Amino acid sequence: MAERVRVKALTPPGHVRAPFYLRGKVGVIERTLGEFGNPEQLAYGLPAERKPLYRVRFTMAEIWGARAERPGDTLDAEIYGHWIERLDADAP
Repeated sequence: MAERVRVKALTPPGHVRAPFYLRGKVGVIERTLGEFGNPEQLAYGLPAERKPLYRVRFTMAEIWGARAERPGDTLDAEIYGHWIERLDADAP
């Protein structure tokens, strides 16, 4: 069973790597892509902590609601771990 996650609905200033239209939306982790330097720190020339990067799959119904032309179609986005909240009860 795929792990359900929500993209945090934060609006911090500066360079961020979570698309605004996905903030607050629920998707499922499609796969883990590895750990990479935090691009939000790298953008400012700061030492970058390594963060896990996930490919998260969202349905058009989740993103666009009743306006979705094809509600069952999906969109995959690469989201860093510090931008997601795990929703499954058995998640650590």
